[in-house]
Amino acid sequence: MRARIPWWRHRRVLPWLIQAAAALLVLLVISALISNLVVNLSAAGLLLSWRWLGTPAGFDLGETLLPYGAGDPYWLALLSGLLNSLRVIAAALVGATALGTAVGLASFSRNALLRSLARVYVEVIRNCPLLMQLLFWYFVVFLGLPDGASALHLPGVVLAKSGLHLGPAALVDGVWRAPIRLSLEFTALLWALVVYSGAFIAEVVRGGVQAVPPGQWEAARSLGLRPRDSLARIVLPQALRVIVPGLNNQYIALAKNSSLAVAVGYGDLYSVAETTLNQTGRAIEVVLIVLGSYLLIDLAISALMNGLNRLVQLHER
Repeated sequence: MRARIPWWRHRRVLPWLIQAAAALLVLLVISALISNLVVNLSAAGLLLSWRWLGTPAGFDLGETLLPYGAGDPYWLALLSGLLNSLRVIAAALVGATALGTAVGLASFSRNALLRSLARVYVEVIRNCPLLMQLLFWYFVVFLGLPDGASALHLPGVVLAKSGLHLGPAALVDGVWRAPIRLSLEFTALLWALVVYSGAFIAEVVRGGVQAVPPGQWEAARSLGLRPRDSLARIVLPQALRVIVPGLNNQYIALAKNSSLAVAVGYGDLYSVAETTLNQTGRAIEVVLIVLGSYLLIDLAISALMNGLNRLVQLHER
């Protein structure tokens, strides 16, 4: 007759005891931190409060999608900053995806020069800090642009020191007028995010294409398909199953990297929150707003990409 095992040594009970002890320790640490926070805030007379959101902000924003002025409340300033962040994130996601896909596919080109340029771009951009690139594009390139009649002209596009002008543009009293004008700060931030994130997306695309068995290329050639058609109709649809999960990570990183807008004076959520914190001293509330906003943005991106990932996966019958 086997001896009875004590309950505290039972292999089914022991893991639950360890998990319960770990959870209790975490709760005790969190409780201690919250208690310390409340004591310090009480001593400073800064208990958690959201009433300050309704007081006038007292500062202007260089650009905003909402009607906003210095006399409007803080909540409207933060909302305007959030919309500015969403605008640059959405545009950068589209631009970085297009650039990264093009560069990733260029890695398989038969043209040796094109393949080399793609590799040089990826290696150089990925190994340079994004902040340094953003400062370079803004202070060295965009602020050095000519203005007036000397501005750079492209069909439907005028790039000048006053900003990026889209649509039919006209020079009126030395100032460019166009249906759409993007500030230099927005343009520099968008360009830096597209160029930087595009290098990482290019590697995701290259890895996804390489994951497709070589036999698929051979089968496409045996059907008489040209390399371009083979890639578009045979290889890429299969590569998406590998590419989409990697894109999810890059998109989330891009959304968080957009907070570097403060370095060039673009009025995004982080920039507005930093000004709000300096004026109100409400560190905990402002940090919670910023963290919650970026968390929701990242969760939304992740949910959309997970849905796309389910669509491109193979489903067994």
